[in-house]
Amino acid sequence: MSTQIDQQFMQRALELAQHASMQNEVPVGAVLVHEDKMIAGGWNQPIARHDPSAHAEMVALRAGGLYLENYRLLNTTLYVTLEPCAMCLGAIIHARVARLVYGANDPKTGMLGGALNLLDVLPWSHPLTIEGGVLASQSTTLLQDFFKSRR
Repeated sequence: MSTQIDQQFMQRALELAQHASMQNEVPVGAVLVHEDKMIAGGWNQPIARHDPSAHAEMVALRAGGLYLENYRLLNTTLYVTLEPCAMCLGAIIHARVARLVYGANDPKTGMLGGALNLLDVLPWSHPLTIEGGVLASQSTTLLQDFFKSRR
């Protein structure tokens, strides 16, 4: 069950997603929180960075690692506006993120039940608490508006 704090951090992730949209990137934003403090944020940037791995989650995880000076992001929560893809979910698990909160489901590439649930398929050694659907309608609307404007 999401809390008011979850909604506040997800709102910040939505602001970052809007920033991505203004840069003609798919509007996805992510916020990494440690000890109730935002330590990193990111938005989709594969076009601008010429980097297929520059998804919002990956950008936030990289910045979080630098902030904590550790590749293990223990006791963190990652807020992301869209259900993660396989690449991002793998990185989240390998980084040892404790909790993942996401907004909209992604039926095409989402790996937490949208297209497939990787957690059911692969034996992960790290427990990950997941909360989906937080501010989902706002995340979905932002994505739908973005793609409508490009058609």
